[in-house]
Amino acid sequence: MNTLGEKFALPVAIIAVFLITTGVVCAEILVGVKKGNWIEYQVALTGSPPADHEVTWARMEVTDVQGKAINLDVTSQFANGTILYESVTLNLETGQLGDDFIIPANLNPDDTFIDQYHGSITITGFEERNYAGATRTVVYASTAQSTYYWDKATGILVEGESEFPDYTIHSVAEKTNIWQPQILGLEPTAFYAVLLIAATVIIAVTAFLALRRKK
Repeated sequence: MNTLGEKFALPVAIIAVFLITTGVVCAEILVGVKKGNWIEYQVALTGSPPADHEVTWARMEVTDVQGKAINLDVTSQFANGTILYESVTLNLETGQLGDDFIIPANLNPDDTFIDQYHGSITITGFEERNYAGATRTVVYASTAQSTYYWDKATGILVEGESEFPDYTIHSVAEKTNIWQPQILGLEPTAFYAVLLIAATVIIAVTAFLALRRKK
């Protein structure tokens, strides 16, 4: 008589072989942002974009995170001075990403994610780049018209450039509360720790030399 384990062994083995041979990998979708995170962008335009694309500055703030769903408040300033306020809901699981504002965190080259407009997008590579005063590890990918860079640890968009026949749009993150600007290439906590150690050493050496003079 076959045991329950023996009955399921063959189907499980077949499924495992299928997943391996077809390259299907079920990776966990990680949300890297939290409520209260915000980021601001400067936007440069060239050519003649339509009026609803003439954005020169934007701010995005996370107002809530529920599972894979992320609620955002988005503020956009246009070339004519008009300011638009919008509430947007993203979903990393269904591919509802807006203009790829946020993607799953900690993706690596050759990892993919779903975008409802572009289908499956593959991460091309990663590199170190400076955004909002700090060096960050970013991942990047391209669609037909656009190239995007996202902060690897959080999945938040830090740079995007889109080229259309009559105009281009280039957005770059300039301020955020997600990370702190570096001081002389160091995180603030590390910089002040080094400063404290240096001050302690100077005080100790000064006291030692003063004591030797007295003797």
